[in-house]
Amino acid sequence: MTMPTNTDNIKIMHYTDSPSYELELTSRYCKALLIQLFNQVCSEISPEEFAVLDTLCCNKGLCQRDIAKLILKDRANTGRVLDSLEKKGFIKRYNDLKNNRMVRKTDITKEGREILKELTLRFQPIHERMCKIFSNEDILILRASLKKMRDAISKIVDMHI
Repeated sequence: MTMPTNTDNIKIMHYTDSPSYELELTSRYCKALLIQLFNQVCSEISPEEFAVLDTLCCNKGLCQRDIAKLILKDRANTGRVLDSLEKKGFIKRYNDLKNNRMVRKTDITKEGREILKELTLRFQPIHERMCKIFSNEDILILRASLKKMRDAISKIVDMHI
């Protein structure tokens, strides 16, 4: 006599039906859109350089490690981006103390703020198109849902960003 199993009642979620799949697919579309936008309207800096300038505009005196965490890149890649931005005169780096240790901090320059403002204006029509698709409430709900999902996952996975 065979025992009935409960596996018949288990609903299996396939990868392509999962929130993870939707997030990954959306992320790929966003990255492709970003690359297309930069190819169309910006030859001065890369998307990664833009992310650094925008981050520095909002956060004064960050070190390379903190910038890397905020833009979701590794420190080596972030260092190359910072070198490029410094050569272009869009950032300045300086030594400072943090917890009695010498660290190299970064600030955006006047020229960096100007290029960031110019590019933000160039991207404004695209931003306005996106705002017509999603209301502010939709965006707040999406961000809250993503944060809730991230918080739940962070309790399961050991990852340091």
